[in-house]
Amino acid sequence: MVQKYQSPVRVYKHPFELVMAAYERRFPTCPLIPMFVDSDTVSEFKSEDGAVHVIERRCKLDVDAPRLLKRIAGVDYVYFIQKNSLNRRERTLQIEARNETFSSRVIINEFCCYTVHPENEDWTCFEQSASLDIKSFFGFESTVEKIAMKQYAGSIKKGKEIIEYYLKELEDEGVAFIPRWSPAVAPPAQPERPVSAAISIPAACAKESHGSKEALGAPGSPAEPLAGTPDDKLDADYIKRYLGDLMPLQESCLIRLRQWLQETHKGKIPKDEHILRFLRSRDFNMDKARESLCQSLTWRKQHQVDYLLETWSSPQVLQDYYTGGWHHHDKDGRPLYVLRLGQMDTKGLVRALGEESLLRHVLSINEEGLRRCEENTKVFGRPISSWTCLVDLEGLNMRHLWRPGVKALLRIIEVVEANYPETLGLLLILRAPRVFPVLWTLVSPFINENTRKKFLIYAGNDYQGPGGLVDYIDKEVIPDFLGGECVCEVPEGGVVPKALYRTAEELETEDIRLWTDTIYHSGSVFKGSPHELLIEIIDASSVITWDFDVCKGDIVFNIFHSKRAPQPPKKDTLGAHSITSPGGNNVQLIDKSWQLGLDYSMVESPLICKEGESVQGSHVTRWPGFYILQWKFHNMPACATTSLPRVDDVLATLQVSSHKCKVMYYTEVLGSEDFRNACYDVESLGSMTSLESSHSGFSQLSAATTSSSQSHCSSMISR
Repeated sequence: MVQKYQSPVRVYKHPFELVMAAYERRFPTCPLIPMFVDSDTVSEFKSEDGAVHVIERRCKLDVDAPRLLKRIAGVDYVYFIQKNSLNRRERTLQIEARNETFSSRVIINEFCCYTVHPENEDWTCFEQSASLDIKSFFGFESTVEKIAMKQYAGSIKKGKEIIEYYLKELEDEGVAFIPRWSPAVAPPAQPERPVSAAISIPAACAKESHGSKEALGAPGSPAEPLAGTPDDKLDADYIKRYLGDLMPLQESCLIRLRQWLQETHKGKIPKDEHILRFLRSRDFNMDKARESLCQSLTWRKQHQVDYLLETWSSPQVLQDYYTGGWHHHDKDGRPLYVLRLGQMDTKGLVRALGEESLLRHVLSINEEGLRRCEENTKVFGRPISSWTCLVDLEGLNMRHLWRPGVKALLRIIEVVEANYPETLGLLLILRAPRVFPVLWTLVSPFINENTRKKFLIYAGNDYQGPGGLVDYIDKEVIPDFLGGECVCEVPEGGVVPKALYRTAEELETEDIRLWTDTIYHSGSVFKGSPHELLIEIIDASSVITWDFDVCKGDIVFNIFHSKRAPQPPKKDTLGAHSITSPGGNNVQLIDKSWQLGLDYSMVESPLICKEGESVQGSHVTRWPGFYILQWKFHNMPACATTSLPRVDDVLATLQVSSHKCKVMYYTEVLGSEDFRNACYDVESLGSMTSLESSHSGFSQLSAATTSSSQSHCSSMISR
C-alpha cells in the first residue's frame, strides 16, 4: 500500500531571498544532519538572465537502520537524487527527491516547495508531501516502513530548526536583507554569482534595507495575517496555537481530511478543532474518522444544529427544574459545567417535556460548550478543546431509575457520543450513593471507552481530601453546596408539579413537531418501493430546486412529468404552484398500471447517487402539470435473459430492512422571475448536467484513501 504524507505549512518570518541563502548553506554537507553524509552535483542549468537555476544532486545518506538489515541488503549507504528548481523571478523553489538505491523494491518520492506568503510578501512558506511504496524488501517490509516513519517524523521537526539556525548565522554575520532578483542587476554576459556572494553587503546597507522592509509588511503591520484564520492551508504556528501539539503524522491526517472535505463537501466545512475531535476519537484512523464525521455533518444539517443556539429557547419548565449550568472554569482553563443530577426530577421533566425537548436542551449545552472553548482558547492563549463536567449525585435514589427516564438518558448519550466526540475533558462524579452502581451498570456500555477513562468517581465526602476537587478546580470557584465559597447559580431543582405533565398523545405530538421542525424531510427507499414527491406546477418556466443527502445505500434520482395527478393532491397552493407530500416515510405515487411515455414522461436523465453524497440541482419546468421527484433503489447490473422474470417484479415483493436506503431532502419551487432575481442563470439550468456540477462526492466511497501512517527517508535532504 502506498503511504502518503502531507505536512502543514511552515512559515519563516523572513523574506524568500534570505531563506534561500540559509538553505544553500546546507550543501554539500550539513553537520546538523548526521545522516546526510555528502552530495555531488549531477547536472546544473542557469538561465541567461540568472532568474532560473536548476541543479540536480546525488545525495548520500547513512540511514539509522539495524546493521543486520544493512548486511542483508548489501549496502552501507542509501543514495537519493534531488532536483532543485529555483525561480528568482517568481520567488519559488521546488524540490523533487527520489530514491536511487533499491528503486526496484522501494519507491520514495518527495515534493517540497518554498513560496512567498500569500498575505505578507516578506514571509516565506514551506510545504512538503511524500509517498512511500514498499513493493518487496527481503521479507523486512514492515521493518523498513517503521524505520522510514521514524526517520521522517524526526526530520519534520528538525527541518525548520536547521533553516532558522542558518538564518541566525546570517544575522550574526550582519546580513539582514538580500535584494530581490532584477533583470537589470546582473549583466546577461556575466555568469551568475553564487548565492553566498549575493549576501556580501555592508552592514549599514543591510540595516537600512531591513528598515524599509519593516515599513512594507513586518509582523504587526496591516499586512500580517490574522492568527487562527487559515484559508486552504494549515500553518504550523496556527496548529500549535489553536490545536495543540500534534505528531507530524497526526498533522498530516488533519490536513488531508480537511482537504478532502473542501474538495467533496458542498455544505459548511467544519472548523479544524471539530475535525480533529473526530480524528482523535478514532485514533487518527482516516477511514473511520471520515465516516463518522460525514454521518455527523449530515445529522447536523438535517436538524439545523449549527443554528441551535440562535433558534432554541428553553421552555420555562427547564429553566426552573433542570439542575445544570455553566460555572467558571477548571484549573486548565476548560469551561466547567455543573449538573446536580441527584436533585433533578427526571421523571417529571420527561413527563412534562418529552424526550425531544430534553435532547434539544442537551444539544444546546454542547453547542454552548464548543463556543466557550473557543472563547477560552483566546483568553488563555492556548488550545482548549474540551470542557469539564461536575456531577453531584447527592439525592440520587431509585426514583431516578424510572425506565422511561433511563431510556431518554441512554438516547441522549448515544447522540452526544456520535456527534460530540472528545469534547469532554474530565467528568467529576461527586457524592455517589449506594444506588449509583446500578445506574452505572445501565449506562456505561453506551459510553465510549476513551470517554470512560475521563471519569473520576468519589463516594461520600472523599472529594474534599487530597486528590479531590481542589486538584482540578480552584478553591475560589468551588460551588457553595459542595463546601466552597462561590455562589453557584445552578437551579436547585425540585419536584416538577404534576399539573405540568402532558398526556402521551401531547408528548408524541410535541416530539414529532421537534423532530420535523426542520426544512429537511426524510424518506425510506426499498427495493421495488421508491420514495416519490409530487409537485404541482401551474405556471410554466417555474424552477424546481432540490438539495438532498443519501444517508444510506445507493439510489437513482429521477424527475417525471404527468398531465394528471397520480392521486388526488392536497389543496395546498402557494401562489402559482403548490407542493404536495403525502404522509409517511415511504411514499409511492406512480401507479403500477401507468406506462412510461404514455401516462408520464421522464424530463431528466437518471442520476446515480452513492451513499454519503450530497446533491443540489434545479430544473426549469417547460409545461404545467404534475412533476414527480423519485428516489429509487439502485440495482447493480446483472446478467439476465428474456426468459427470466423481470428483476423489478421480483424485488417489488422484498421490502426488507437489509435492502433499505434513506434520503434526506429539501425542495422548493420558485417562479422564474424570483429565480432570476436570486442571481441565477435560468438558461444554464434545466438539465441534469448542471445538477452534476453540484454533485459532491461527500462519501467514504467516493475516493480511495490511504493509511494515516506516513514515511519518507529523504526528508532531511529536501528540507
